[in-house]
Amino acid sequence: MITLKRNLGFTLIELLVAMAISAVVMTAVYSTYQSQQKSYAVQEEVAAMQQDLRAAMFYMSNQIREAGCNPTQTDINRPGIVTADVDEINFTADITGGSNGNADGDTSDSYENVTYSLYTSDGIQKLGVKSTATATNQPVIENVDTLNFVYLDGNGIVTTTLPNIRSVEVAIVVRASREDRDYTNGNEYRNQQGDVILGAQNDHFRRKILNMRIACRNLGLIVGTL
Repeated sequence: MITLKRNLGFTLIELLVAMAISAVVMTAVYSTYQSQQKSYAVQEEVAAMQQDLRAAMFYMSNQIREAGCNPTQTDINRPGIVTADVDEINFTADITGGSNGNADGDTSDSYENVTYSLYTSDGIQKLGVKSTATATNQPVIENVDTLNFVYLDGNGIVTTTLPNIRSVEVAIVVRASREDRDYTNGNEYRNQQGDVILGAQNDHFRRKILNMRIACRNLGLIVGTL
């Protein structure tokens, strides 16, 4: 006698349970992937802000250090800091223009009359630099919320008297180019004097601040003793 063996398959309930378990697993995998992608994007954005900030500060500090450079010892239109506002600085230096590329006794050449300030272009606030008195702003870094200058005398005391300035404290606050809806920024940002230069915005933009004190080595030197 031949006995037929029944080949039983999966029941509908078993299939539904398997599908439910697979859905849970896939959801967990996708959630983990999304979280990792978002974390990577945030880290990339923060790294970009830090890199841009350092580059901008390096560029600016090198030029501010040249303020007052006067190797020909001329006392006509003597170089120095011309404008010392909280959000703008204008300074002059005689660093080029001569036949051998050195100083030529004036401050009319490119990057001898320099201005740093904020300006807005295409709806984006930027740190701009003017290379001459009549030049237009050129972007140094974008998405700048605050640019702050503090001027110090030889004793490190805050001063507003141009001839007494010997160093400049610079603070720059930049924000990310896009919002993070899962993050709320309630931070205050302060300069080296402890003053709040940007209050809590309570928005969804990440921000970074960089402070630096720049010694203006050419300021305060007496003509004839260089």
